[in-house]
Amino acid sequence: MPHTLFIADLHLCAEEPAITAGFLAFLRRDALHADALYILGDLFEAWIGDDDPDPLHAEIAAALMTLKQQGIPCYFIHGNRDFLVGKRFARASGMTLLPEEQVPELYGKRMLIMHGDTLCTDDQGYQRFRKKVHQPWLQWLFLALPLFVRQRIALKMRAGSKQANSSKDVTIMDVNDEAVKAAMTRHQVQYLIHGHTHRPAIHPLEVNDQPAERLVLGAWHHEGSMIRVSEDETTLISFPF
Repeated sequence: MPHTLFIADLHLCAEEPAITAGFLAFLRRDALHADALYILGDLFEAWIGDDDPDPLHAEIAAALMTLKQQGIPCYFIHGNRDFLVGKRFARASGMTLLPEEQVPELYGKRMLIMHGDTLCTDDQGYQRFRKKVHQPWLQWLFLALPLFVRQRIALKMRAGSKQANSSKDVTIMDVNDEAVKAAMTRHQVQYLIHGHTHRPAIHPLEVNDQPAERLVLGAWHHEGSMIRVSEDETTLISFPF
């Protein structure tokens, strides 16, 4: 049956080879039979520029290009960890970069897709940080720095992020219900798919006085997570690496 797959929050890095192996197996086993693959951010644990010679990046680009060459398009929405993924990597991998909010129509269903961090409006500290690092001039300045300097900055930022999150109430880091409904109303959709929160679930809700669903992808910590959309159903699936 024709279907489209969605994944997010793999956080690929050299320190987690099992996740990388699981993703490569997923591309060969599952994605190969889909109409398309959408990656909704945080494919990588960190991204300091397309010029980073990390062998993992080349390996992933080659695998995604192979998927495209086999006729399966791959679309990418930036996450909070890899928002600097640029056109150079997109060309190498064959991915199509999408804006932070996109509304594809799949099998008669209009769906809003995004990474999901913009929905976490209760975490005001994070939203201020996000606004700052998404300024084009600051990104340009960061990418102009020598690679070793960017690596040091990234390590420091990751450590700071872990420390900050450890002291936050977990509910603050989840989505805000009103932000969800506002986004779905703005795009006039009854389906929303996102990642970021690492809380896989399907949440029924009501938007525009109609039944709706918010589908949340899981992170690839110990198993894979995908959403499969077909004409007949929309399902959240977890699977072993």
